[in-house]
Amino acid sequence: MKMDKLDKTLHILLSESSVYDNMPLPNNQHDKRNLLRAFLNIRPPRPISREFLAAQDAELQLQLAKKGVVTVSQTEPCGCDERVRLWQGDITRLQVDAIVNAANGALLGCFVPLHKCIDNAIHSAAGIELRLECNRLMQRQRYAEPTGKAKITKGYNLPARYVIHTVGPIVSGGVPSQKQEKQLSDCYRSCLETATVHAVESMAFCCISTGEYGFPQQHAAEIAVATVLDYLNTTKYTTIKTIVFDVFSRNDYTIYRELLQ
Repeated sequence: MKMDKLDKTLHILLSESSVYDNMPLPNNQHDKRNLLRAFLNIRPPRPISREFLAAQDAELQLQLAKKGVVTVSQTEPCGCDERVRLWQGDITRLQVDAIVNAANGALLGCFVPLHKCIDNAIHSAAGIELRLECNRLMQRQRYAEPTGKAKITKGYNLPARYVIHTVGPIVSGGVPSQKQEKQLSDCYRSCLETATVHAVESMAFCCISTGEYGFPQQHAAEIAVATVLDYLNTTKYTTIKTIVFDVFSRNDYTIYRELLQ
Protein backbone atom coordinates (compact mmCIF):
# COMPACT_ATOMS: atom_id res chain seq x y z
CA MET A 1 0.00 0.00 0.00
CA LYS A 2 1.37 3.39 -0.99
CA MET A 3 1.91 5.80 1.93
CA ASP A 4 0.69 9.37 1.70
CA LYS A 5 3.19 12.21 2.12
CA LEU A 6 2.37 12.80 5.78
CA ASP A 7 2.86 9.17 6.76
CA LYS A 8 6.08 9.02 4.76
CA THR A 9 7.58 12.01 6.55
CA LEU A 10 6.71 10.51 9.92
CA HIS A 11 8.09 7.08 9.07
CA ILE A 12 11.39 8.62 7.93
CA LEU A 13 11.70 10.73 11.09
CA LEU A 14 10.85 7.77 13.32
CA SER A 15 13.46 5.65 11.56
CA GLU A 16 16.22 8.11 12.54
CA SER A 17 16.33 6.77 16.11
CA SER A 18 15.81 3.33 17.64
CA VAL A 19 14.01 5.10 20.51
CA TYR A 20 10.96 5.29 18.25
CA ASP A 21 11.07 1.69 16.95
CA ASN A 22 7.78 0.69 18.57
CA MET A 23 6.04 4.03 18.45
CA PRO A 24 2.66 3.80 16.66
CA LEU A 25 1.43 6.60 14.43
CA PRO A 26 -1.71 8.48 15.49
CA ASN A 27 -4.85 7.39 13.69
CA ASN A 28 -6.06 10.82 12.59
CA GLN A 29 -4.61 13.58 10.42
CA HIS A 30 -4.70 16.31 13.07
CA ASP A 31 -2.59 14.33 15.52
CA LYS A 32 -0.24 13.19 12.77
CA ARG A 33 0.37 16.80 11.75
CA ASN A 34 1.04 17.79 15.35
CA LEU A 35 3.49 14.91 15.63
CA LEU A 36 5.26 16.01 12.45
CA ARG A 37 5.53 19.55 13.77
CA ALA A 38 6.89 18.30 17.10
CA PHE A 39 9.53 16.20 15.35
CA LEU A 40 10.53 19.12 13.13
CA ASN A 41 10.80 21.30 16.24
CA ILE A 42 13.16 18.98 18.13
CA ARG A 43 15.23 17.65 15.23
CA PRO A 44 18.84 18.93 15.23
CA PRO A 45 20.08 20.59 12.02
CA ARG A 46 21.64 17.52 10.44
CA PRO A 47 21.34 16.33 6.81
CA ILE A 48 18.12 14.74 5.61
CA SER A 49 17.26 12.76 2.48
CA ARG A 50 15.77 14.21 -0.67
CA GLU A 51 12.98 11.66 -0.31
CA PHE A 52 12.03 13.21 3.02
CA LEU A 53 12.22 16.77 1.71
CA ALA A 54 9.96 15.94 -1.23
CA ALA A 55 7.36 14.34 1.04
CA GLN A 56 7.62 17.07 3.68
CA ASP A 57 7.31 19.87 1.13
CA ALA A 58 4.23 18.28 -0.43
CA GLU A 59 2.62 17.92 3.01
CA LEU A 60 3.43 21.49 4.08
CA GLN A 61 2.01 22.84 0.83
CA LEU A 62 -1.21 20.95 1.56
CA GLN A 63 -1.29 22.53 5.02
CA LEU A 64 -0.74 25.98 3.50
CA ALA A 65 -3.56 25.45 1.02
CA LYS A 66 -5.84 24.50 3.91
CA LYS A 67 -4.92 27.62 5.90
CA GLY A 68 -5.20 29.83 2.83
CA VAL A 69 -2.78 32.41 1.45
CA VAL A 70 -3.38 36.08 2.28
CA THR A 71 -2.29 38.70 -0.25
CA VAL A 72 -1.30 42.29 0.46
CA SER A 73 -4.57 43.52 -1.04
CA GLN A 74 -6.44 41.62 1.69
CA THR A 75 -4.65 43.55 4.44
CA GLU A 76 -5.92 46.81 5.89
CA PRO A 77 -4.68 50.16 4.56
CA CYS A 78 -3.61 52.75 7.13
CA GLY A 79 -4.11 56.49 7.20
CA CYS A 80 -0.56 57.43 8.18
CA ASP A 81 1.15 56.29 4.97
CA GLU A 82 -0.15 54.56 1.84
CA ARG A 83 2.81 52.16 1.99
CA VAL A 84 1.85 50.86 5.45
CA ARG A 85 -0.83 48.25 6.12
CA LEU A 86 -2.15 46.19 9.05
CA TRP A 87 -3.30 42.58 9.34
CA GLN A 88 -4.35 40.39 12.23
CA GLY A 89 -3.57 36.71 11.75
CA ASP A 90 -0.99 34.03 11.10
CA ILE A 91 2.11 35.59 9.50
CA THR A 92 2.94 32.28 7.79
CA ARG A 93 -0.06 32.85 5.49
CA LEU A 94 1.11 36.20 4.11
CA GLN A 95 2.20 36.32 0.49
CA VAL A 96 4.86 39.02 0.64
CA ASP A 97 8.47 39.13 -0.44
CA ALA A 98 9.68 38.74 3.14
CA ILE A 99 8.32 38.12 6.62
CA VAL A 100 10.21 39.01 9.80
CA ASN A 101 10.90 36.36 12.41
CA ALA A 102 11.52 37.21 16.07
CA ALA A 103 14.42 34.81 16.55
CA ASN A 104 16.75 33.92 19.40
CA GLY A 105 20.51 34.33 19.35
CA ALA A 106 21.13 30.76 18.16
CA LEU A 107 19.01 31.57 15.07
CA LEU A 108 17.98 27.92 14.68
CA GLY A 109 14.30 28.22 15.56
CA CYS A 110 12.42 27.05 18.63
CA PHE A 111 13.21 23.51 19.83
CA VAL A 112 10.20 23.29 22.19
CA PRO A 113 7.64 20.90 20.63
CA LEU A 114 4.48 22.71 19.48
CA HIS A 115 5.47 25.94 21.24
CA LYS A 116 3.24 28.88 20.31
CA CYS A 117 6.01 31.42 19.67
CA ILE A 118 6.33 32.93 16.21
CA ASP A 119 9.81 31.43 15.77
CA ASN A 120 8.29 27.96 16.14
CA ALA A 121 5.38 28.78 13.82
CA ILE A 122 7.62 30.10 11.04
CA HIS A 123 10.11 27.22 11.16
CA SER A 124 7.28 24.67 11.32
CA ALA A 125 5.54 26.12 8.27
CA ALA A 126 8.75 26.63 6.27
CA GLY A 127 10.05 23.12 6.90
CA ILE A 128 13.33 21.56 7.92
CA GLU A 129 15.24 23.36 5.17
CA LEU A 130 14.95 26.64 7.07
CA ARG A 131 16.77 25.31 10.15
CA LEU A 132 19.42 23.77 7.91
CA GLU A 133 20.07 27.09 6.16
CA CYS A 134 20.14 28.96 9.46
CA ASN A 135 22.64 26.43 10.76
CA ARG A 136 24.91 27.01 7.77
CA LEU A 137 24.78 30.76 8.44
CA MET A 138 25.63 30.30 12.10
CA GLN A 139 28.42 27.81 11.40
CA ARG A 140 30.07 30.44 9.22
CA GLN A 141 29.47 33.20 11.76
CA ARG A 142 30.66 31.21 14.80
CA TYR A 143 29.00 33.46 17.37
CA ALA A 144 25.45 34.14 18.51
CA GLU A 145 23.44 36.63 16.48
CA PRO A 146 23.69 40.04 18.20
CA THR A 147 20.56 41.77 19.45
CA GLY A 148 19.30 44.32 16.94
CA LYS A 149 20.89 42.73 13.86
CA ALA A 150 19.24 40.74 11.05
CA LYS A 151 19.90 37.78 8.75
CA ILE A 152 17.95 36.74 5.65
CA THR A 153 17.13 33.23 4.41
CA LYS A 154 14.82 31.66 1.88
CA GLY A 155 11.18 31.09 2.81
CA TYR A 156 10.93 27.50 1.52
CA ASN A 157 7.33 26.33 2.05
CA LEU A 158 6.08 29.73 3.15
CA PRO A 159 4.23 31.95 0.67
CA ALA A 160 6.91 34.55 1.48
CA ARG A 161 10.10 34.31 -0.60
CA TYR A 162 12.34 35.26 2.31
CA VAL A 163 12.48 35.22 6.08
CA ILE A 164 14.37 38.01 7.82
CA HIS A 165 15.47 36.89 11.28
CA THR A 166 16.15 39.43 14.01
CA VAL A 167 16.93 39.08 17.72
CA GLY A 168 15.06 41.49 19.96
CA PRO A 169 15.93 42.59 23.50
CA ILE A 170 14.68 40.60 26.50
CA VAL A 171 13.00 42.86 29.06
CA SER A 172 12.75 41.78 32.68
CA GLY A 173 10.28 43.50 34.96
CA GLY A 174 8.25 45.13 32.21
CA VAL A 175 10.26 48.37 31.96
CA PRO A 176 12.79 48.54 29.11
CA SER A 177 15.99 50.53 29.45
CA GLN A 178 17.03 53.16 26.93
CA LYS A 179 19.51 50.65 25.56
CA GLN A 180 16.73 48.10 25.02
CA GLU A 181 14.55 50.71 23.35
CA LYS A 182 17.38 51.44 20.92
CA GLN A 183 17.97 47.71 20.37
CA LEU A 184 14.33 47.22 19.42
CA SER A 185 14.49 50.15 17.02
CA ASP A 186 17.70 48.66 15.60
CA CYS A 187 15.84 45.39 14.92
CA TYR A 188 13.32 47.15 12.69
CA ARG A 189 15.95 49.25 10.93
CA SER A 190 18.24 46.24 10.36
CA CYS A 191 15.35 44.32 8.82
CA LEU A 192 14.47 47.22 6.55
CA GLU A 193 18.07 47.65 5.44
CA THR A 194 18.45 43.91 4.81
CA ALA A 195 15.24 43.91 2.82
CA THR A 196 16.46 46.73 0.59
CA VAL A 197 19.79 45.00 -0.05
CA HIS A 198 17.82 41.98 -1.33
CA ALA A 199 15.42 44.06 -3.45
CA VAL A 200 12.40 43.24 -1.27
CA GLU A 201 9.33 45.24 -2.27
CA SER A 202 6.81 43.97 0.30
CA MET A 203 7.48 42.77 3.83
CA ALA A 204 5.58 41.92 7.00
CA PHE A 205 6.74 42.62 10.54
CA CYS A 206 5.70 40.61 13.56
CA CYS A 207 5.58 42.21 17.04
CA ILE A 208 9.28 41.85 17.86
CA SER A 209 10.24 41.27 21.51
CA THR A 210 6.71 41.30 22.90
CA GLY A 211 5.23 38.17 24.43
CA GLU A 212 7.90 35.96 26.00
CA TYR A 213 10.62 38.59 25.60
CA GLY A 214 8.63 40.92 27.83
CA PHE A 215 8.73 44.22 25.94
CA PRO A 216 5.48 46.12 26.77
CA GLN A 217 3.13 45.92 23.78
CA GLN A 218 2.16 49.60 23.57
CA HIS A 219 5.73 50.88 23.82
CA ALA A 220 7.04 48.24 21.39
CA ALA A 221 4.39 49.23 18.84
CA GLU A 222 5.26 52.91 19.21
CA ILE A 223 8.93 52.16 18.55
CA ALA A 224 8.06 49.89 15.61
CA VAL A 225 5.81 52.42 13.89
CA ALA A 226 8.14 55.36 14.52
CA THR A 227 11.20 53.49 13.22
CA VAL A 228 9.46 52.21 10.09
CA LEU A 229 7.94 55.59 9.20
CA ASP A 230 11.26 57.34 9.81
CA TYR A 231 13.01 54.86 7.53
CA LEU A 232 10.44 55.23 4.77
CA ASN A 233 10.46 59.02 4.94
CA THR A 234 14.19 59.67 5.33
CA THR A 235 15.96 56.91 3.41
CA LYS A 236 17.12 58.16 0.03
CA TYR A 237 16.77 54.78 -1.68
CA THR A 238 14.78 51.72 -0.74
CA THR A 239 13.10 49.02 -2.79
CA ILE A 240 10.34 48.64 -0.20
CA LYS A 241 6.91 49.65 -1.43
CA THR A 242 4.66 47.96 1.12
CA ILE A 243 5.03 47.14 4.81
CA VAL A 244 2.47 45.09 6.70
CA PHE A 245 2.35 45.13 10.48
CA ASP A 246 1.14 41.65 11.32
CA VAL A 247 -0.44 41.19 14.76
CA PHE A 248 -1.92 38.11 16.36
CA SER A 249 -3.83 39.32 19.41
CA ARG A 250 -6.83 41.64 19.43
CA ASN A 251 -5.01 43.89 21.88
CA ASP A 252 -2.07 44.36 19.51
CA TYR A 253 -4.49 45.03 16.65
CA THR A 254 -6.17 47.82 18.63
CA ILE A 255 -2.81 49.35 19.58
CA TYR A 256 -1.47 49.37 16.01
CA ARG A 257 -4.72 50.54 14.47
CA GLU A 258 -4.76 53.59 16.72
CA LEU A 259 -1.10 54.36 16.04
CA LEU A 260 -1.42 53.93 12.28
CA GLN A 261 -4.45 56.15 11.83
